[in-house]
Amino acid sequence: MRTIHALYIFALILLLGACKKEDFLDRFPQDAISDPTYFKNENDLKLYLNRFYDALPVQRGNNEANSDNFAQGNRNTFLAGEYVVPATDDNWSYAGWANIRYVNYFLQRYNRAEMDAALKNNYAAEGRFFRALFYWDKVKRYGAVPWINTDLTDTSTAILFGPRQPHKQVMDSVLADLNFAVANAAEATNTQFAGRITKDVALALKARICLWEGTFRKYQALGDEQTYLREAVTASETLINSGRYSIYKTGNPQKDYYNLFIQEELRGNKETILAMRYIKDVSMHNLTRQISDVWPALTKNFVRSFLDKNGVPTALSPLYQGDETLDKEMIDRDPRFSQIVATRGFSFTNNPNGTRDEMTLPRIPGVVTGYAAVKNYSPDPAQWNANQSTLDLFIFRYAETLLIYAEAKAELGEADQAVIDKTINKIRERVGMANMVIATLVKDPQSIFPTLPVLLDEIRRERRIELVGEGFRFDDLLRWKAGNLINNAETILGMKLTPALRAQYPTNQVSNVQVDANFYIRVYPNIAARTWNDKMYLFPLPTNELTLNPALLPQNQGW
Repeated sequence: MRTIHALYIFALILLLGACKKEDFLDRFPQDAISDPTYFKNENDLKLYLNRFYDALPVQRGNNEANSDNFAQGNRNTFLAGEYVVPATDDNWSYAGWANIRYVNYFLQRYNRAEMDAALKNNYAAEGRFFRALFYWDKVKRYGAVPWINTDLTDTSTAILFGPRQPHKQVMDSVLADLNFAVANAAEATNTQFAGRITKDVALALKARICLWEGTFRKYQALGDEQTYLREAVTASETLINSGRYSIYKTGNPQKDYYNLFIQEELRGNKETILAMRYIKDVSMHNLTRQISDVWPALTKNFVRSFLDKNGVPTALSPLYQGDETLDKEMIDRDPRFSQIVATRGFSFTNNPNGTRDEMTLPRIPGVVTGYAAVKNYSPDPAQWNANQSTLDLFIFRYAETLLIYAEAKAELGEADQAVIDKTINKIRERVGMANMVIATLVKDPQSIFPTLPVLLDEIRRERRIELVGEGFRFDDLLRWKAGNLINNAETILGMKLTPALRAQYPTNQVSNVQVDANFYIRVYPNIAARTWNDKMYLFPLPTNELTLNPALLPQNQGW
């Protein structure tokens, strides 16, 4: 023991001596960001903000297992009513709030940069764009949350342990951030900001958030929805009137929609407002591999929502051939049907030697509903290698902006034929689908929104088809207060597997596939339907956080 103490004393003497030499311990770090020496120029601001770009909401064609569009083999525990209040939640943890802290840190310091004020504000606009995005995600999940817009330090007791602010109050602050971003972000034509947050990107996010908030306030009876619906119209209309964007089409209506989502380069594509670019051996992803490993399975409920190509619901259309087989079900349907759902002749693999793996029968049980979603799936084997796909993915797509404009105008009672012609019908033109004509619309007797006016009903249908898989559907159910659509038995059913069709498969391949009394595949044989509970419009706060910070109480209703 005495020897150890002697060594400690000797080490301490050496350490104190080193401290005196050139005041070494008072020097700023040489290999990391140091507050007093950073935020001095444009490059500092740009590099700091780069950390947030990976958090942008990339749209993936298999991103809606939490909705009525998909029924995967493994049940979604939240929709199954099996989610319990957790002790901890990564979305509320220290890491879950990190990006908001980092943005606030930036916004307190960016003004130090020695540069033109307008250029400096471009980067402040980026910061506030991201704060708006991050806070919107918190509100969607939890409702009321603490609003933090200053630095968090080791003495920030009031902030760290402060109460939640009401949903509407937080979203009004989100709108203020969005307005700042739109007013100060760089113009989309400024090549210096190519691939970064520009005014157009800020407008796209503003349109998305304001439509969500306006309709949420309306259907959840919070009130004051008009302001947000009007802001959604203004933001989307500004993008439309810019003339910079249009619906991608090459004159091939049977392929253009499918091909849009398997492109190596979306830069220059006029439907792209912002895309995540991937480059071989630099930045790659795993989406095609994920799709082929666990195939996203569309529900009967979703597939039934396709109109016939004449624009008429199947329940009213003389073109509809029924659904005894998938071959019949696709006849004369919306041309997007066979570009979203794998049908006979779809090639799963285009081999380098020219051979193809073409679909004949639906690939059950690998695709548990029989309806295989092929959006974002590439038949090129080079895209299947783990984490080596180089297909670009959308973040903001112009078709969504058109749908936002149409829906917001309809919610305001202002959607006339001119609005539909420059939105819905521009989207349908890509695939050669019949135009929507307001005067001839007839309410679908099988509508999932039986009390909704027919125009708004059909706009929602168009949104469901065009944006399927891109991650919007659960948010849509929340804002429309339509969670009870999950109760529909068809949201966990697949295609018809009649005895005649079953006989075409090897017995061991389909022997365990169960069907209901009408021969529709039952994805979860132990339940007849999922059950929605209105508490599920919000997630619960984790119990550990409520224990540590009683100011966060009460817990979200029903939990």
